[in-house]
Amino acid sequence: MTVFFLDWLELIFRWMHLLVGVAWIGSSLHYVKVDRSLVPDPNNADIKGRFWAIHGGGVYQFKKYHLAPPEWPETLHWSKWEAYSTWLTGMALMVLVYYLQADLYLMTNSQNDWSTSHAVLSSLGLIGISMGIYEGLIRSALAQREGLFAGLIALLIVLLVWVATWLFPGRAAFIHVGVILGSIMVGNVYFGIIPAQKTFVSAIKQGIDPDFDVMLAARHRSFFNNYLTLPVLLCMVSLHFSTLYQHSLNFAALSMLMLAGALGRHFFNLRHLHITHWRYLGAAGLIIFVVMVMLMPPSPGSSQQSSATVVPPQLLEPNAIDALTEKHCGNCHADQPSQPGFAAAPAGLVIRDHRDLLRYRVRSSSAIGSGYMPLANLTQLTAAERTDLMNFLLHASSDSDHDT
Repeated sequence: MTVFFLDWLELIFRWMHLLVGVAWIGSSLHYVKVDRSLVPDPNNADIKGRFWAIHGGGVYQFKKYHLAPPEWPETLHWSKWEAYSTWLTGMALMVLVYYLQADLYLMTNSQNDWSTSHAVLSSLGLIGISMGIYEGLIRSALAQREGLFAGLIALLIVLLVWVATWLFPGRAAFIHVGVILGSIMVGNVYFGIIPAQKTFVSAIKQGIDPDFDVMLAARHRSFFNNYLTLPVLLCMVSLHFSTLYQHSLNFAALSMLMLAGALGRHFFNLRHLHITHWRYLGAAGLIIFVVMVMLMPPSPGSSQQSSATVVPPQLLEPNAIDALTEKHCGNCHADQPSQPGFAAAPAGLVIRDHRDLLRYRVRSSSAIGSGYMPLANLTQLTAAERTDLMNFLLHASSDSDHDT
């Protein structure tokens, strides 16, 4: 029953996380578009610009004031709870999926000396240290030099990806990168944007000139969040693609794909200013193509050497492969998994014998060859057994081979 209730809690919080995340990111993208598409009003010195739009059968006008409107509105809408709710539901999912099941999802095969508390503390430490480093940099003089600051943050993100993939299994590493970048975005709202806006409103109401440097710093944080949206979304959706996070080059692949996302965001940010540079989308597409080729699995029976000089390995008999499959795959990939935490076979892949292994040849070889499966090596698959399985997957033939 515990697994049943955990599944339902995960479903509820994942649904909530998606809902409030869409609200937050949608609001962020909309305000960036409005802010960068403002048309100056030469007839009104108080107005910095206007933005006209049509939606849902109506015409709307957004106005941005240089300072404040002549009459202060009775109701002023703040955009903050979307961000806070996204972070809170995301951390709830971290607890439900990765912290309460740390032995399955948060520990690699080489960390046999780790306890679950060790793994959880490492996770929290990585999140906290990363946020601390970013906050120190954004508050420093380096933040005033946008190009240098952006390059430095990009290098730190690459370092973060490397550390995460070194500490945790691929799936957990990718979600940690997403959680940390999302936490940095929430930190921008909580530590910078909202305090600056409160200071601004208070100064205006008291008839005091506001500190424009504080407001510019808040705008800088908001615009920086804009560039992190696509990389964070990538980390979220990548969890559904084991061929990406299980690959031995997952560190390079994630770093490159996040760069492609930032370039795509830059294209649209310029587009809002009526500047169209297709080269940014072209570069993003090229990066994605390079990653796709980089992660392409070998064809069955392929080799880096000439076929004339390669001696095929001695393959185990199918019944021996069946025994290995039952021992190391059957606890999870079964019609009714016996492994706690699984109510159904992961990804719907039921693997009973060597035929099923060959049916999902590409996925099986990626999972077994990368060392990701079995999860946390709970079934103690030996190096020799892993080699036997990989040899069978790469060299055995099957009339029913139709991997998808």
